[in-house]
Amino acid sequence: MTRRKLVAGNWKMNGLVKDRDFPKALSDALGEEPRCDVLLCPPVTLLPLIAADKPDWLLLGGQDCAPQASGAHTGDVSAAMLADVGCMHVIVGHSERRADHGETNQLVKAKAIAALDAGLRPIVCVGETLDERESGEAEAVVVSQFLASLPECAADKIVIAYEPVWAIGTGRTATPEDAQAMHDAIRAAWPGDDAAALRIVYGGSMNPGNAESLLQQSDIDGGLVGGASLKPQDFARIIQSVR
Repeated sequence: MTRRKLVAGNWKMNGLVKDRDFPKALSDALGEEPRCDVLLCPPVTLLPLIAADKPDWLLLGGQDCAPQASGAHTGDVSAAMLADVGCMHVIVGHSERRADHGETNQLVKAKAIAALDAGLRPIVCVGETLDERESGEAEAVVVSQFLASLPECAADKIVIAYEPVWAIGTGRTATPEDAQAMHDAIRAAWPGDDAAALRIVYGGSMNPGNAESLLQQSDIDGGLVGGASLKPQDFARIIQSVR
């Protein structure tokens, strides 16, 4: 089965109103419509501004959502709110959320369920620390995290992002072969019979220099790009790496 690749930009806590014109700069850098799905996940403050003036091919997503649908949860953003401003995806369980906010697999699963209930595709993030990789536990840790964070759904309703924690924002990247091996292990662990439809993207310092070698791997279905997605030229080069 041929899976259409997805290149997603996660802006994290970056971006101001002046950055609302990023889609135009990205379109200019690309020069033509991309050959893959392109997703932008800016801060929630920018979502309505970018949604109002973006090319049709550019998808929007949130960086997180609450597990509750609505109610007295000051400061939280519901999945329905994200859908209301044009989002189609939402990131849940990013390693920075797991580390900085103590998010458990159970909470990530609840957020993924909330996303599905609102009609969004959750991008569920999993990954191992450097100690876990060096001790030979990487695959067992990631597969366990994956299964415990997974809501019940069809494979084409969800995206998995493998993001080795030791490679996020460090400039270090898993080798294409190591990343492919982990993606293969994740796909093999999918509990349904539709694993071929599951999109698994790589996150962990993907940049214009390494994107092509990573994206050529058979089980790497795209990228979750951090810092490089803030620069239109760099993000465009990653998108153009999809063949």
